[in-house]
Amino acid sequence: MTRPTAPPERGHDREILRLAVPAFLALVTEPLFLLADAAIVGHLGTPELAALGIAGAVVQTAVGLCIFLAYGTTASVARRIGAGDLRGAITQGIDGVWLAVLIGVLTTAAGFALTGPIVRLFDPAESVESQATTYLSWAWFGVTPLLVVLAATGILRGLQDTRTPLYVAVGGNVANVVLNLALVYPVGLGIKGSAIGSVLAQVGMAVALIVVVVRAARREHAPLRPHGLGIARSARAGVALVVRTLTLRASLLVTTYAAARLGSTDLASHQLAITIWGFLAFALDAIAIAAQAITGRYLGAGDVAATRTVTDRMIRWGLLSGVVTGVALAASAPFLGPLFTSDGAVHDALVPVLLVAALFQPIAGVVFVLDGVLIGAGDGRFLAWAGVVVLLVFAPFALLTSTLTWLWLAFGVGFMGGRLVVLLTRARGTAWMVTGA
Repeated sequence: MTRPTAPPERGHDREILRLAVPAFLALVTEPLFLLADAAIVGHLGTPELAALGIAGAVVQTAVGLCIFLAYGTTASVARRIGAGDLRGAITQGIDGVWLAVLIGVLTTAAGFALTGPIVRLFDPAESVESQATTYLSWAWFGVTPLLVVLAATGILRGLQDTRTPLYVAVGGNVANVVLNLALVYPVGLGIKGSAIGSVLAQVGMAVALIVVVVRAARREHAPLRPHGLGIARSARAGVALVVRTLTLRASLLVTTYAAARLGSTDLASHQLAITIWGFLAFALDAIAIAAQAITGRYLGAGDVAATRTVTDRMIRWGLLSGVVTGVALAASAPFLGPLFTSDGAVHDALVPVLLVAALFQPIAGVVFVLDGVLIGAGDGRFLAWAGVVVLLVFAPFALLTSTLTWLWLAFGVGFMGGRLVVLLTRARGTAWMVTGA
């Protein structure tokens, strides 16, 4: 009697989970940097929390614009793995690390020079402006380590290794919490201590990942020195993803700007809401990380049929994940505010915003998966143009809102809903399924 053959979907599910579960755990720990900062700084006072909202948005934008260092590297390394070129995959990834160092140094220098003007763009109250300037002045030191973390993580994900980034992320987050608590309160550095603690933790994470990448390079005799042509190739490949990321970050900055116009209480509430939303977004992004690695590998190997099948499975996983996170957020909404601040007005403003965010979680789950699939396929040009269209639709609605709840409704419908429409339309076709390394 022959044993029944397992459906091919189960094999895809196992592959998705093998990559997505460690990625999920790692990505959940990443926004804990911000959650820890919000909890620690929030108890210093509402001005400090509002200041963290501004400074955090700026740093996240600077680093987020370079997310191609992780995403693009994951896709390109995975394609070469699918094509059977392990040494070439690692070499290309190392060029991405050198590009990260170059961009990081330039960004830090520019950030130091423009800290004051950047903060004033948000038109905050005087007490908020001084605190935001203090935090941001120190936070720039962490930009280069963070970009190196992105590039090194991309290499490991492309090699189908999501566990090592998990271990490093957990260790870095624990160090971040310990350092921040010690520097903010016992040492008495206030909001400056929070920034310094995060920078030290980020440096440690970068060093740990680079050690792993260097060991892999030596095993495969891949060169470690910088190559101008390779760095330029990585930069050119990342241009479209930079535009795509710029439009996404611009949408988030628009919401922060709109919230700042509503007052310090609404801005503080928005900071908590966007931090919690980011926590859930990173959780949903775990399947997108798996999508980048799997899609790149299958297309590199020329297997279009498997690419289509696994894409359909990942969309289902994304929808299910969005439902789960949405229900969890709605149930916990009344209890989250007191964890971060003792301001009752912030508590009252936060609950309806979180309920709106919960409503759109299933949409976010599908959007994140489709974004990962198209990044893994190297479809950056389409993602760039799609991002521009969504931004142009969303921004006017956000700027016309008069309450924080309506702002988040505009965010859900205009931003997340708009992305769903354009990404689903693209995924149904075949133009993105380009095979080979």
